[in-house]
Amino acid sequence: MAAIVQDAVEKRFTSSRNKMGYVKDLAESSDLTSIPSKYTYFNTFNEEDGIEVVAEEEKIPIIDFSLLNSAIPDQRAKVIQELGKACQDWGFFMLINHDVPESLMERMFVACQDFFNQTEEVKLECAEEDVLAPIRYGTSFNPSVDKVFFWRDFLRVWVHPQFYSPPKPSGFSEIAMEYSQRTRQIVRELLKGISESLGLEKCYIDKEMEMESCFQVLVGNLYPACPQPELAMGLPPHSDSGLLTLLIQNQNGGLQVNHNGKWVNVHASPNTILVIERLSNGKYKSVLHRAIVNNKTARISLVVAHGPCPDKVVTPVPELIENEIYPALYPGMTYKEELHSRLSNRLAGKSHLDPVQFTDESA
Repeated sequence: MAAIVQDAVEKRFTSSRNKMGYVKDLAESSDLTSIPSKYTYFNTFNEEDGIEVVAEEEKIPIIDFSLLNSAIPDQRAKVIQELGKACQDWGFFMLINHDVPESLMERMFVACQDFFNQTEEVKLECAEEDVLAPIRYGTSFNPSVDKVFFWRDFLRVWVHPQFYSPPKPSGFSEIAMEYSQRTRQIVRELLKGISESLGLEKCYIDKEMEMESCFQVLVGNLYPACPQPELAMGLPPHSDSGLLTLLIQNQNGGLQVNHNGKWVNVHASPNTILVIERLSNGKYKSVLHRAIVNNKTARISLVVAHGPCPDKVVTPVPELIENEIYPALYPGMTYKEELHSRLSNRLAGKSHLDPVQFTDESA
């Protein structure tokens, strides 16, 4: 009987108005006891997902943002050294004492939750098929090519150089604009420190990547509670495109980063920003990370990805190319081209990096 009920759930779900179906609706089905087969990720893909999860004592780098503008030379030199080491050893760090008020972060969480709590009819007004649509509500990663669906619904919005926002819920636009402006300022300051850590001029990356016109994308991710979290995956192992990605998550955790071949759980206080980066002709790492799910409560993460000017052709920094020691690893490509390639295909570890990288492939 249980199998018959589950079968009915799957049929009802897959025959909904939107062919792909959305996870939130599925998760809230009162008769759902197990996940549909198309969401069974584990036991389907093994690859790097068999990697052991490290205990909590693994120490993730912490960068004190306030020291980047310290008037004390030794303090600033020390934090730039720490920044470079975090980029090289982890490709990931936690940012404290930044300029984004906790109240604004909380308001952004609420606005995102309010969007997902709207009726499916309202949300579907933003369900564009074009992967580069400036406002796009969707599920999984790219359902047209995903072999297995991921336990995730998302809202992706372009917020710079041109600002877009879904028409509903009320107030979303104002909060998203303020949040994107604040995070953009943080990224430009971080890039100055990263430039110096690479032995470049302070404003080298900011100028070369035309960050005044940077491409900034806000993504809200909803990972509902899952009846079989041991089988499902929120997002599989991947690394981000762009220069720097800032991420915050609610208290339910779920983010894991790969360090030295092992998965590390990431827990951060409410006012901590997580920074996932890609930079430097192979010298700095592009961290592999994933999102897991749980069976108790929904997880929300807010991601703000920052890339260079969309039409900027990105090539390795000449100063970082040392012939046979550090040859140019990646050919030039505009950020718009790289982003389209990334969003049109499946998430597959770091394989999407093959065509590009940079002082970032970031771009």
